[in-house]
Amino acid sequence: MTDTHDKETRSYNMSRIKSRNTKPELIIRKFLHANGFRYRLNAKNLPGKPDIVLPKYKTVIFINGCFWHGHENCKYFVVPKTRTEWWLEKINRTKLRDKNAIKLLIQLDWQVITIWECEIKHNCEHKLNKIFDLIKSIV
Repeated sequence: MTDTHDKETRSYNMSRIKSRNTKPELIIRKFLHANGFRYRLNAKNLPGKPDIVLPKYKTVIFINGCFWHGHENCKYFVVPKTRTEWWLEKINRTKLRDKNAIKLLIQLDWQVITIWECEIKHNCEHKLNKIFDLIKSIV
């Protein structure tokens, strides 16, 4: 199956997709700050460049988009009908990179929390409270 958009339209559409400061990230950052947590963003010195780093708690948070990180059994992860093989390879590389980064972080004694986009879209308050409890239990 061929792409439904011409090359310029597809390029423009893809350029509009943000990789940082996404809505789920902003929701979580606002919640953490309001609850007294101080953090750093996208720490380049840590494996996987975690979205949020809480140095005081030696905890990192990854906020994954369900499509881009291949969230299994999620309605937001739908394999595209065009260039399917290319997309699956890309998503599988991302999943492998995520797995390796988490493994390295755990070896470095970091607590790793992964939050999926769908968890913030649905049951957001419940998920935020679970994150709060998990971080507080580390101290």
